[in-house]
Amino acid sequence: MYIEEDFLQLSGIQHYAYCKRQWALAYIELQWAENLRTIEGKLLHEHAHDLKYNEKRGAVIVSRGMPVHSSSLGVSGECDIVEFHKNNDGVPIVGRTGLYRLVPVEYKRGKQKTNDADRLQLTAQTMCLEEMFCCEISLGYLFYGETRHRYLVEFSEGLRQKVRDCYAEMHKFYNRRYTPKVKRHKGCNACSLKNICLPILQPDKSSTQYIEESIHEEITQHSLC
Repeated sequence: MYIEEDFLQLSGIQHYAYCKRQWALAYIELQWAENLRTIEGKLLHEHAHDLKYNEKRGAVIVSRGMPVHSSSLGVSGECDIVEFHKNNDGVPIVGRTGLYRLVPVEYKRGKQKTNDADRLQLTAQTMCLEEMFCCEISLGYLFYGETRHRYLVEFSEGLRQKVRDCYAEMHKFYNRRYTPKVKRHKGCNACSLKNICLPILQPDKSSTQYIEESIHEEITQHSLC
């Protein structure tokens, strides 16, 4: 269990799953830069959080920008949208009659991705909600601005364990103030931090390559003396 002073930002897991170095630059070194993608994403989230109050749509209550936290994960943040569906198998809500089932919805720019980064962020939000409301949540949705479509996410034990593992490692990195080295991938060119990270100046090398090149350089220097 973590104390509040040690909480990490919940949303960081999406960056961490995409690139550990990107997360460390932004959340440990506090370096950030905007590009078109980040600005579009920010505008989409501002729209989702535009009305920070509860609204009712029939039997569904919609809460926007809900603060959430988890002492077991050591994180805090906000949910874009949490829908409370009236259901006899749900949980009580202060000031409302009946029982409700919670359904989190996270807004993202672009379109559905092949990696787990967005799903992990939504799963982390869900685990916070479960801890706060003492309930179980089986599914939620990712809404993508480009397709204007919701995609169902089922919160499997596999996703939940990945969330636990990611945050455990993130806490270790944060406590050590450790920034991982560059691991270049195809997403580097689209990253808003590429001019800070400078991946092109740090190409991937195996330990064998590094040792061989270092030995060769040492021998060359001695032969010139």
